[in-house]
Amino acid sequence: SYAQQRLWFMDQLAPGNPFYNVPCAMRLNFPLQTAVLERALNEIVRRHESLRTAIVTMEGQPLQRIYPALALPLTVTDLSALPPVEREAEAQRLAVEEARRSFDLTEAPLLRVGVLRLGAAEWVLLLTMHHIVSDGWSTGLLFEELTTLYGAFATGRRSPLPELPIQYADFAIWQREWLAGTVLEEQVSYWRERLADVPMLQLPTDRPRPAVQSFRGAYYRFSIPARLDAGLRALARERGVTLFMLLLAGFEVLLARYSGQDDLVVGTPIANRNRAEFEKLIGFFANTLVLRTDVSGDPPFLELLERVKQTALGAYAHQDLPFEMLVEKLHPHRDLSRNPLFQ
Repeated sequence: SYAQQRLWFMDQLAPGNPFYNVPCAMRLNFPLQTAVLERALNEIVRRHESLRTAIVTMEGQPLQRIYPALALPLTVTDLSALPPVEREAEAQRLAVEEARRSFDLTEAPLLRVGVLRLGAAEWVLLLTMHHIVSDGWSTGLLFEELTTLYGAFATGRRSPLPELPIQYADFAIWQREWLAGTVLEEQVSYWRERLADVPMLQLPTDRPRPAVQSFRGAYYRFSIPARLDAGLRALARERGVTLFMLLLAGFEVLLARYSGQDDLVVGTPIANRNRAEFEKLIGFFANTLVLRTDVSGDPPFLELLERVKQTALGAYAHQDLPFEMLVEKLHPHRDLSRNPLFQ
């Protein structure tokens, strides 16, 4: 698919990097049957071709190589003999180490699974996929299927999951055939008009931007009071917007105040599964949308909220154009220190 092609290209630029690993670590507080877990995982690999796929190069172009069958090994590391404090520290260390271990895109599976045994009824499941065969929606699907299959196999039942009518490769073929001609022209025309002379966000940070992006990001976690959450949801319902649109409007007020700019561009991921056939497939469907909002004239917040709503609805209606193709068609100024089109 176009999205896979972008990640393959990024891997060519920086081979062996873990930037696009999708890691998960989950505590399991019950006596885990590792043989049952391994069987459930391999049934998921059998069901989804994407988890038996490698990306190979032929005549300079990337192609999916789908293996007809593949056995996924489950690694088991027993930490139960360590003292409690050391055991927890070692589990954390191994989880981080696993998350940072890179994949070779030419070798399937682009999925690794292991468990850490902390005690008879305390385990940690470590699961890492490469983004080229997965996305956030896919991770949820995988755990949903894993829960169903483990429960069935642990009680001697067969898989209750129906066979999949299509596979990810079918989507990739469909995407390249459908996104052509007048459909492509209409999508490109919308974005070309929408993103003409797109501005660059300039935030007054306390350090210079590095010449090349480092990808050394961080999380800042915080909680908001339940009363505020309820108030936001009530306002969203009252104004006919989603909670996302409301929070985006608030974020753009903040960006406008910090930057002094009144033409703001924000990027956001979208599941891009707008057809029922794609909803149950593990694979890389997610796209990135560029949301450009005019905040000029110091509008009242409810007026700004309506502008944000219209921006989002227009973007959702034109979400099929892959971000990498959008960049290719618009030819924005490229700079190794910045993401193209939005920060």
